This record gives sequence, C-alpha cells and structure tokens, in this order.
Amino acid sequence: MIIDCHSHIWPSRSCLGQAQKFSCLAAACEDKSTSDRFFSASESADATFILGFVSRHLNAEIPNSFIKSQLASQPRRLFGFAGIDPVDRDAPAEIRRLHDEDGFVGFTLSPACQAFHPCDTRALALYEVAQELSMPVYFLNGMALPQNAFLEFAQPDALDEIGRDFPDLKIVISHLGYPRVEQTIAMLAKHPNIFADVAGLTRRPLTAYRSLTLAYESGVIEKLLFGTDSPCYSLKDTVEALYYLNKITLDSVLPVVPREQLRSIIERNSLALLGLKSIESTSVPDDDQSNPSTYSAESDVPADPAEHPESVDAADDSSVDGDSAVNPDDSIKKTDSETRQP
Repeated sequence: MIIDCHSHIWPSRSCLGQAQKFSCLAAACEDKSTSDRFFSASESADATFILGFVSRHLNAEIPNSFIKSQLASQPRRLFGFAGIDPVDRDAPAEIRRLHDEDGFVGFTLSPACQAFHPCDTRALALYEVAQELSMPVYFLNGMALPQNAFLEFAQPDALDEIGRDFPDLKIVISHLGYPRVEQTIAMLAKHPNIFADVAGLTRRPLTAYRSLTLAYESGVIEKLLFGTDSPCYSLKDTVEALYYLNKITLDSVLPVVPREQLRSIIERNSLALLGLKSIESTSVPDDDQSNPSTYSAESDVPADPAEHPESVDAADDSSVDGDSAVNPDDSIKKTDSETRQP
C-alpha cells in the first residue's frame, strides 16, 4: 500500500494570492488549474491526502468547498484536510462543521504564512477541537516562503508545548520542517504524537540524503510519512528518487540508509498512525472502482546503487532527481497478490 500524505489542488492559481511563491503549494507548478494534473499525478497511490490552505494575511484561500467536490469524485481513496486560519472568529465551529457535515478528516495550519505563533490562544482553541474530534493537524512549512511570511513562526520546536498539552492530538510537520530539520527530528524523538512527511525533499538530493540519514541515525525514521507534493511532483518520480537516495554515497565512506528503511517510508500505513479510518472501512459500493489496486513499491524499482553500483552505470546523474534509466512505466506496477494492511 502506498499512501501519499501530501498533495494540493486548487480551482485557479489566482486563489493563492500572495502565497504563489510558497513552495509547499505551487512554486514549482505551472500557472494553471491543477485538477487534471492532480488526478494524473496521484492515480498510482492507494490513498491520497488533499491538503487545503487559507491565509488572510496573504489573501489566499483554496475553498474547502472546492476540495470537498474533489473528494466526492473518489471518496474511497481521497482524504481531505481543510484549510483553517486561526484569525477567523468562527474557526472552531467551522472545524466541527467540516468534520461532521463535509467529511474532512483533519485540517492544515501554516503559522509562518498565517502570521501567528503556534501557541497563540486562538490556535489553542483549534487544537482542543481537533483532539476532541481525533482530527490530525498538518503544519505546512516550505523550502521557500513568501516574502511577507514570518519565518520566526516556522520553528518546529515551537510545537513542543502543543505536544505536551495535547498528547492525544496527532500532528504532522510537512517537508520534515525544512530548513529546521534538526528541530523537527528532536520533536519526533520526544513526542509520540508528532510526525513529519518527506514531501519535496527528493528534489534536492543532498538535502534529502542528509535529512533521512539524520532521521535514521536518530531512530525516528518510523515517524516519517510518504508524500509527493503532487501535482508538482509525481508519485513515480518520488518513489524512484527515494530508492536512489544512497547513490550520493558511491565511492565514499558516507553511511547509507538501509533499503528496507526507505521502503518502510514509502509503504507506511499513515492512516493507522494518524488514527484515521482505513480504506477498507470506508463505506462505498463494491463496484466503486475509484480505489486502485495495491501497488508494489519494491519489486520493480531500481536496485540500491550503494549495494549494486553497476545498476546505475547507464543512468544519468540526474536520476537521483527521479529521472532514472529504468523504464518509468515499469518503476511501479500493480499487483493483485499483495494484501492490504489494515
């Protein structure tokens, strides 16, 4: 099973306002609506999280109503995280409505882009509701922030108080908290309820290698969730780039991240970790074909270059970014023999 925990979709790029340079959302995407690109890029995943976004500070809003309409097209496979801004007076009530009436399973916040400290009183009220409803909270960071964003509010260790005061609240930090990866790893090691995704990291091979090696050596790699940042990056390219992570260690004494650990990230059951309803328990007709067959993330991907350097002799150096010499169509294949994990 492959669960893509990080994707975005919007009706028009204009709705992103001053957040169009926010790399977590769209900095690398073309200037057009993403509906077609999204479904094309995400169709290989067994389940996909769609992350919303709203920022009064940046005059940006991906309407939750639009995300709801997209969820309805594949209810068995898509899971919605609503965009919520703590400055809205009715935010706590809106979270309840989105959960009870619209079927959203969690919501996103971006302290840097919404101009609030994570422990702001208004935000604490949202965490209380989220913990009560068992809704995970996704904190959106980015490798590049808009000029008007507040970098000082993007400190992962600012979530320490939240982790202590809300021990049953599931928290996910996007992009492994980049650029403050070390802080994020400290949070993962300290708090059982805090996780992080690896979305976008593979587009910077050295950053990805350093970050995942540090997570492995710190014993927290099991807290990392797979994510692509779709539709900017495809599942295929992200999977291949992860398996090629150790290529950077060739002809060196640098440590490697074991292949089974890389595979564990790709095939992690993030739904279970975050306390969300499994795909199988979602009520849909038996003839609904919106949920694809389970994909193999292991059997048809490139061999680990650190263990089999001959496997990359014919590959261009750019393959570490996902453009491998392996036939892209063969990098991930459907299998009917694998049994889904609950």
